[in-house]
Amino acid sequence: MCHLKIKEGHSSFWLFSAMNLDEDAKWLEWVAQQFESIAGDDQEIDLEEFKMALKVKEPFFAERFFALFDSDGSGTITLDELLEALKLLVHGSKMDKLRFLFQVYDVDGNGSIEPEELRTVLRSCLKESSISLPEKKLDDLTAALFESADSDHSGAITFEELQAELEHFPEVMENLTISAASWLKPPTVPRKSRPPPHYLSPAYWHNNGSKLLFLGSYLCVNILLFAFAALKHVGSGIWIMLAKGCGQCLNLNCTFLVVLMLRRCLTWLRSTWAAGVLPLDQNVLLHQLTGWAVAALTVVHTGAHLANFVRMSQTNSTHHFWEYLLTTRPKIGWVYGSASLTGLALQLLVGLILVCSSTLVRKSGHFEVFYWTHLSYIFIWALLIVHGPNFWKWFVVPGFLFLLEKILGLALSHTGGLSIVEVNLLPSKVTHLVIQRPPFFHYKPGDYVYLNIPAIAKYEWHPFTISSAPEQRETLWLHIRSLGQWTNRLYEYFWRYDEFQDHLPDGNQQNENSSKKWMKRYLLGSSDLEPPVATSQDEMVQILSYAPICDPSGKRASEREKVSGRALENQRLCNVKCYIDGPYGTPTRRIFTSEHAVLIGAGIGVTPFASILQSVMFRYQMRKQTSFSQDLTLSDKLKNENMRLQKVDFVWINRDQKSFEWFVSLLTHLELSQSKEDPSNRFLEMHLYMTAALSKNDMKAIGLQMALDLLAEKEKKDSITGLQTRTQPGRPDWNKLFQKLAGEKKGKVHVFFCGSPALAKVIKAHCEQFGFRFFKENF
Repeated sequence: MCHLKIKEGHSSFWLFSAMNLDEDAKWLEWVAQQFESIAGDDQEIDLEEFKMALKVKEPFFAERFFALFDSDGSGTITLDELLEALKLLVHGSKMDKLRFLFQVYDVDGNGSIEPEELRTVLRSCLKESSISLPEKKLDDLTAALFESADSDHSGAITFEELQAELEHFPEVMENLTISAASWLKPPTVPRKSRPPPHYLSPAYWHNNGSKLLFLGSYLCVNILLFAFAALKHVGSGIWIMLAKGCGQCLNLNCTFLVVLMLRRCLTWLRSTWAAGVLPLDQNVLLHQLTGWAVAALTVVHTGAHLANFVRMSQTNSTHHFWEYLLTTRPKIGWVYGSASLTGLALQLLVGLILVCSSTLVRKSGHFEVFYWTHLSYIFIWALLIVHGPNFWKWFVVPGFLFLLEKILGLALSHTGGLSIVEVNLLPSKVTHLVIQRPPFFHYKPGDYVYLNIPAIAKYEWHPFTISSAPEQRETLWLHIRSLGQWTNRLYEYFWRYDEFQDHLPDGNQQNENSSKKWMKRYLLGSSDLEPPVATSQDEMVQILSYAPICDPSGKRASEREKVSGRALENQRLCNVKCYIDGPYGTPTRRIFTSEHAVLIGAGIGVTPFASILQSVMFRYQMRKQTSFSQDLTLSDKLKNENMRLQKVDFVWINRDQKSFEWFVSLLTHLELSQSKEDPSNRFLEMHLYMTAALSKNDMKAIGLQMALDLLAEKEKKDSITGLQTRTQPGRPDWNKLFQKLAGEKKGKVHVFFCGSPALAKVIKAHCEQFGFRFFKENF
């Protein structure tokens, strides 16, 4: 089993820069052990074993490293050769490491790098970084780097010219040691862990104060309720005191579960002073915590009653234990003595909801299980009213509000279906729906709605963030990532809605035009054909609808994705109806009351920020126009909207290149809207990161990143996205980025994040370090 590993990125630099002599000796010993495990009995490593050890995507680099490590040209690497090469990479001078890099690029070993060699290297760099560019763009990258490095125009790059060229990229020269040394590391060197947050620090309370104060107050209320209820039954024994105390707490918590799901009321509260006092952004988390509290209190409450039944059956011969538990004969309970039976039913239902609400169920593509079992809350409320003599007093007001919200939601959402007027199938199985906007539908940027499409699932409603701006009056946009059964069915539905086009009556079937015939050849393997260009809307619909029929195996999925990125505009889709319930507010509503907003989206977590960015730029442009006019009405309107923003930084982190296509047209428009502004003082600044791309610290990507920088400077646009903003490889350096944001002094910094919980913890820790407010969208 081979264990040598390529280290992606620059995060392991400290492993080598901080090595003392003792650690260095241990590392070399580890390398020797790994070598023996790979080499086997002959104590030599051949090329295939070396490729397996490095685990690189593109064999070019493994072959080049192997050739340079094999100093005697024997076709195998001995332990001495391996250690000699690694010592040079770790401890050699900057010149030694630069020469090693030059030798990697000098494929034929003649002492210079010719254009074709450079092109071969850059092609391998692109594959290693999971970047797909057309051949013409590869030619442009090669030409840009070659023209810049070949200072004497000799038609070849010498070592001295490469050295001079790298001097123009100080961050590459600075990290050349990292590049050379971080490609192999022992797994036994421990990482320095971040110290735990200081819970008494001002930064921690700045971000969590309202939540912690609320939780503390709520806990105190529960303790008081338990104490008062228990003391009222002090003469009935310890088990009755425990059961009654838990029962009173259950009255509160079961009611509070309802309050936390009053979405319309919570959305209204976000626009009041309560938003600054109550943790409204944490309603889902509080709902989950309260649910666990209800489950725990239910177990203790039931257990106490069972213990009391055992005691009563032993001291009172009137009824047996099973009669107390399974019948109404003991007349326990205020409605026909049904407390025991309703209690058992409640215990079962609470347990069922608890299990089906677990992350394992919800995130494993079985959302329907969670959805339908959660609807049993109706039976739980009914049983609670029958079971507990005082529950109805707690429940009457929240229950009335909940019923009112449901009736209002049903009335508004089912007053005529809405038409899906356009569908775009985007890369990574993202479905972009353009929906007819209902009259009098008002929402704020970042709000979400519940969507129901009867053609997909008649009774299911799923929440999705609105990705269009409120200023877009005619339509609503939703971008939906396929992550579960319903979302996958949605994507497949719009792929296959025209699947039976060929089975229409003969009068219509003769309209199989050249575009459809072309698509049949294209998807079945005619690689000589270029991607399709439809001459009309009808042709585009035909091309796209025919794709799944011609390519059921998905052999040409990449070509199909290119085509599917084009609009599925539809006169046919007008028969597809949907219903929406909302809008509902989110933490992002605070953006317009911020001074310096930092929007961080990871993957499809960018969705709420798509709406916000459009709205922010609209208001910013209106504010600029108003500053030169005397239109007091418009000025007052903007003032009322609390547009306090002085600066917006937008950070978007994607795994691969295709994901940027989701909103690249929007970002292009936003860049154009401020193209005349000073680049050093722009209102909106973008930061784009592609994590699959190797960073500038990696030897396998240095040439590519240099070429991308040079070509971007020449063409005034990024080769990966086509935007003016340069796409950065790897992950953000949060310390460096946040230091820059703090140094701009554009007012108090508020960070808004939507993405994975793991990344949220990392960013929140940095926010506490820099004293930034942190708001997380539930994702």
